[in-house]
Amino acid sequence: MNTKLSFGDRLYRGEKSFNFIGNRRRWYALSALLIITSALSLGIQGLHLGIEFKGGSEFIVKKAGLTVPDARAAMVKANVPGDPIIQTIGSNKVRIQTGVLTSVESSRVADVLSSTFSVSKNEIDTRLVGPSWGKEITKKAVTALVVFLFAIIIFLSIAFEPKMAIAAIIALFHDVWITVGIYALIGFEVTPSTVIGFLTILGYSLYDTVVVFDKVRENTRGISGGSRLTYSGAANLAVNQTLVRSINTSIVALLPVGSILFIGTGVLGAGPLKDLSLALFIGLAVGTYSSIFVATPFLAAMREREPAMKALAKRVSARTGKSESSSTSASGNEGAASVGPVANGERGPRNQPKRKKAGKRK
Repeated sequence: MNTKLSFGDRLYRGEKSFNFIGNRRRWYALSALLIITSALSLGIQGLHLGIEFKGGSEFIVKKAGLTVPDARAAMVKANVPGDPIIQTIGSNKVRIQTGVLTSVESSRVADVLSSTFSVSKNEIDTRLVGPSWGKEITKKAVTALVVFLFAIIIFLSIAFEPKMAIAAIIALFHDVWITVGIYALIGFEVTPSTVIGFLTILGYSLYDTVVVFDKVRENTRGISGGSRLTYSGAANLAVNQTLVRSINTSIVALLPVGSILFIGTGVLGAGPLKDLSLALFIGLAVGTYSSIFVATPFLAAMREREPAMKALAKRVSARTGKSESSSTSASGNEGAASVGPVANGERGPRNQPKRKKAGKRK
């Protein structure tokens, strides 16, 4: 009975394979380009910190028909120092953020806004944030990040192996750095919701990486004593076996986050939903990319330097009649395709029993 296998089944059985590990230099180059772009955006434009981190005053006026130019003219009339940040929230609110103001200056701004837009002073939401509070929030966020990374290194070292922990941490820094750089490039304001989004990215990126690493560990258990697949070949097979799962999980996660981002930006205007959803949307996409194209290839590169894996690569190349470099790069396709028959219990020519020589007749 012939049954047509799906694309995912063919990947899992090794009948179809993409050479992720053998082409790792391409992915490294792409990641380097993204990292450099993020560094340039952070160095040139920088992050737009909200008043929660740098301190300042915030005024929210609720009235239909208000525009940014109207609010800016009112702030000029109030003689507010610096260049205030003015944004619309939805269709009937305007948010005005300034530097740190004294209580007298804040009261004067509220009076000007009340008289200019004909609203009661009590209806103007006013918030004053000191710079010391913002520094405390930043300190706690950094502390939480350090504790998280330390706990992850210990867990992965115990549950898997130290080199997997190193590869996972590198992928985490890769994801956060690129996400922060794109955030700076777009120019969204960094708020506590953004920090929550960044920390959530770490959890998702680590989850996807652990799923792939678990399959790598399964495929490479006792591999040093064999002569059929190199470590890179077995790791490449693991990535292909988990590829469909990673893509499906990412799409399911990105769809609702993208919807929240659209609603937060197009309908509700500036606010926590927009700040959180943008960080999540970028981080989810980058996290999926890193678990496939960064973490596993980097792990394979570290393990291939071990003497046992070098000896394994020599045995594989001698068995297949190819050089070590070509055996490593081609094992993602040819080596993976040979997994099926061996796993089903078929025996190769090396496993056939030797025939006994017939004795001489007397």
